Amino acid sequence: MARMTLDELRALRDSKRQDMARRDVEGKDTQIIVGMGTCGIAAGAKQTFDAIVDSIQKHGIGDKIVIRQTGCMGLCYVEPTVEVAVPGMPTVIYGKMTSDTAEQLVVKHLIEHSLLDNHILDRPAVDIVKK
Repeated sequence: MARMTLDELRALRDSKRQDMARRDVEGKDTQIIVGMGTCGIAAGAKQTFDAIVDSIQKHGIGDKIVIRQTGCMGLCYVEPTVEVAVPGMPTVIYGKMTSDTAEQLVVKHLIEHSLLDNHILDRPAVDIVKK
């Protein structure tokens, strides 16, 4: 293995700090969970996860959002699946998410607080959602 320069080590340290900060839940009230079972990974969940992270960073809202991975959600036929929990909105599971729809998810759901109707798989019944 080649030796790393001091600048390369500093860049690696900063990158790892950002990764750790993304996993910190302190003060974050919004949660995104990406299904990363083998079925999800085969369907492109890793690329979707990375695109969501990139979009969140691009829009500068990463300090409010926890992004997590989970195993199979049992919805293999519509992988990749993404669950989104935002305060004041119903928790929603989206299906057939791709790296292309990740930007729509961030803008529509997280910033504009509206739902991506054409990707919704599961959300609470209207009679149990608080208004």
